[in-house]
Parts: sequence; structure tokens; C-alpha cells
Amino acid sequence: MTATNAFTLLMLPPQTALTRQWAQRLGDTVSGMKIIVAEDAAAAAAAIATADAAFGTLPPELLAKAQRLRWLQAPQAAPPAGYYYPELVAHTVTVTNFREIYNDHISAHILAFVLAFARGLHVFIPQQLRREWKKPPEDQGVVALPGATALVVGLGGIGAETARLLHAFNMHVLAVDARRTGKPDHVAELHGPEALESLLPRADFVILTVPHTPATEGFFNATKFRLMKPSAFFINIGRGMTTSLDDLMDALNAGQIAGAALDVYEQEPLPAEHPLWGMPNVLLTPHMAGYGPHLNDRRLQIIQDNCKAFAEGRPLRNVVDKAAWF
Repeated sequence: MTATNAFTLLMLPPQTALTRQWAQRLGDTVSGMKIIVAEDAAAAAAAIATADAAFGTLPPELLAKAQRLRWLQAPQAAPPAGYYYPELVAHTVTVTNFREIYNDHISAHILAFVLAFARGLHVFIPQQLRREWKKPPEDQGVVALPGATALVVGLGGIGAETARLLHAFNMHVLAVDARRTGKPDHVAELHGPEALESLLPRADFVILTVPHTPATEGFFNATKFRLMKPSAFFINIGRGMTTSLDDLMDALNAGQIAGAALDVYEQEPLPAEHPLWGMPNVLLTPHMAGYGPHLNDRRLQIIQDNCKAFAEGRPLRNVVDKAAWF
């Protein structure tokens, strides 16, 4: 039987009914684990000095008071810019996140975008709203998925599951990833980020799943769009700050690409007056590609698994490279 060590887990504010419920359920996870639910900043400041682990967002002033902190569970898969501030990056604390819980939901959302463009739904749904019966020529407006090429930029959990679904439609799948070296069977080619620009002209669908990091902020820009086929579609479900919307608009208006589907944006909510809303070759969803059942159960499972691993001195799930933000 594996020996466990008692430790203190601090639930950082703000609290919700869900985090309080999690605290109660976590109490049965590890024998001897003490859980402190800090309802406000004062309570967190009083408890941080003796906390071995914490859940939530840890501001610099609390980190400076932490004397025993060795593990921080981030409250999201990709926390917003500013979560990984310099003092936290330099600190010895290990940070984990909630990646992998959205793989099935987001990959299905991506596939919905691909199928919508492939079958012309971005044309037919507006026609439906206008009660307009109008058919294109038989050989136009459809992308034959068998033999079409998809380029998945970011082959993490979401990208890998997306690649599997695309392969099931007999698509030729290319992928770019900064970390992954092992190529899944359903991916025809896996390359490093330096190959991106050489791969863009080959793709009928370019699918962006990368997180927002110092390296990816604004990296999909006019240069990248100019390299795409005029018949290609761009899809972004990663983070809005990775893509310049002005450059995307210019590419769409110039006919450099055939269309775009977005779930994430540089500014959220996307302003009602933004021209993207009215473009006939654009599909927009309000940053909800990850929505679906079981998410909170999956979040709790990661915390429980990490509590057990922490108590037993085993490796934690979803360890983050703090300097890279993911």
C-alpha cells in the first residue's frame, strides 16, 4: 500500500457553490488532507503561509507570503494572460491545469465547421432565413472531403482528436506542433512550427487549436493568410489572441481565402458592429466550442487525481511549462 503524506490544500477565492461542493468531496480523497476554503482575500492571506497546495488564481502578493507551497492547480485549461506572471514562473511551485477535458466537445465543434463549409451550409442557412430556394451548379459549392487536406496547427489533445475525426472522413491530415514528436497513425505528416509556412499552401482547411502564449500572440497574420489557397477555409477554436482579425478581414475581402469559422476572438464579446458578423462566408460561435456534459466531473477528477499523487509523491497530471503558459 502506498504511503500518503498529510498536506493542506487552500481553495483560493472567489468561491462558488461548485467550489464549495468540490471542497466537501475532496475531503474524502486523501486521508489527513486538510482543506481550507478561503471566502475572501483576507482569509486567503491568513492561510497561504502554511498551505502546501492551492487551487485557483494566486496573485503575486499571496505568492510572496507562501512558505510551503509546492503545487498550484490552475482553475482553467488555459488561464488568461497574466496568470503566469514572472514571480510565479520563477517560483519552484509546480502548476497543473485542466487540459484534455474538452477534447471530444471541441473536436466535434471543429468537425461541424468543416462539414458546414464542405456542404455549403454557410450559404444555405442564410437562404433558408430568406425563404429562398436557390441551388448552385452541381459541381460547385461542395468540398469533397476524401482527398482534401486539413492542416491542424497544434496537435495536443484537442488537435489529435480532431485529426482522428478528419481522418475518418478520409481526409489527408497534416499537423504542426511545438512539442509532440510521435506521429499518430491518423496523421500523414507531423512537423515542427518552422514548417508551418511551407504547409499552408497545401491545405484546404487550416485549423488553429494552439493556446495563447508569448510565442503565439498574433502569429496568424497577413503573411500566413497570403500563403493559403484562395479555396481554403480558416478555423480558429484555440485562443482569439493568436489571430489578427484585421488581417483576417483583409484576407476575406481580398479573396485570399474562401471563408473562416471562429469561436474565439481578439476582443470578446465580438462587438456587434464588427464587420465579421455580416460576412456571408464566415461562421461565428460565441466562445463555446468546449461546452458539453461532464466538464465539472472531469475537472474534479483531475483535482482528485492530483491530490492523491501529491500526497503519495507521484507525478502530477497536466503539469504546465510556466514560462510557455501551457
